[in-house]
Amino acid sequence: MLTSKQKELLLFIHERMQADGVPPSFDEMKDALDLKSKSGIHRLITALVERGFIRRLPHRARAIEVLKLPETSTLSVVAASSAAAASAEPQRRIGFQPSVIEGTKSRNISTPPSHMLDSRTVSVPVMGRIAAGVPISAIQNHSHDIACPPDLLTNGEHFALEVKGDSMIEAGIHDGDTVIIRRCDTAENGDIVVALIEQEEATLKRLRKKGSTLALEAANPEFKTRIFGPDQVDIQGRLVGLIRRY
Repeated sequence: MLTSKQKELLLFIHERMQADGVPPSFDEMKDALDLKSKSGIHRLITALVERGFIRRLPHRARAIEVLKLPETSTLSVVAASSAAAASAEPQRRIGFQPSVIEGTKSRNISTPPSHMLDSRTVSVPVMGRIAAGVPISAIQNHSHDIACPPDLLTNGEHFALEVKGDSMIEAGIHDGDTVIIRRCDTAENGDIVVALIEQEEATLKRLRKKGSTLALEAANPEFKTRIFGPDQVDIQGRLVGLIRRY
């Protein structure tokens, strides 16, 4: 059983996806339901996920798929129309928005694995562009691969991002650099991380844990530290290396 607000949000998302081919933004959801903050939308989305009415497509901004409506067990009509829209017009695929990662418009939702090219290099997928400045949106999709020395990588899955902006310049991260990220969902205090904020925007910042809050700290005095509750930030990965071309 859904609450009235949960049902209202589900139907709003469904109607917008039927009309536009993409889910509404959190701001649009907030305004449609007359809520004061996006944290309320985040809780409603979580409840709908837990009840099996929608699912999030990982590592991408505004990526939501409606699985069923309250009156039905499946939503074949929505699935069919979404597939048709994705085939006919790639740039309107569900969840595609300019993002932290400005990559291709493919619907692939998993990072291609790194693999050895030879004894001296490892191929790492570049997933687009990350904001080291004003957040863009969130991580998109695989655009190309980059060759890395094996000793630059740690254990686990890795991906690369092209840096846009200069908010981390005092940490030695410049606009145009390529950062190597180890995928993880937790980080230690002081780590530089890819952080997804409110499931909508992503940025490269240093993580500071302050009591029950999380601070995303720039390495440039021109950028303010931003403070969030623990339910507002999802860690996408931790910085392990950097590549710079001259």
